[in-house]
Amino acid sequence: MTRPRAHVRSGDTVVVLAGKDRGKKGKVLRVLPEKQRVIVEGVNVVKRHQRPTRQVMQGGIIEKEAPVHLSNVMLVCPRCNTPTRTARRILESGRKVRACKRCGEVIDK
Repeated sequence: MTRPRAHVRSGDTVVVLAGKDRGKKGKVLRVLPEKQRVIVEGVNVVKRHQRPTRQVMQGGIIEKEAPVHLSNVMLVCPRCNTPTRTARRILESGRKVRACKRCGEVIDK
């Protein structure tokens, strides 16, 4: 079985399209391609009860980001600073890169 591909990568800036955090911008912290989800900084924050462990000495209620479905986020182009869809381009060197559909700027450096 082939691995599903995500249109965003960790470190990208995205905007949330649907849900309680619609319109918020944030940086992608982690991509979970098998589950088709991303974890975005400051988006979909949930409270979890944490038991004290060897790594986390202080227990209690902590807030952390929960995953958001890939279809509910859109990449923000670094050049035109607007949410955009991505196109796949092949450079002269043969490398496949993502490009902005609005301004044509190559997103992958």
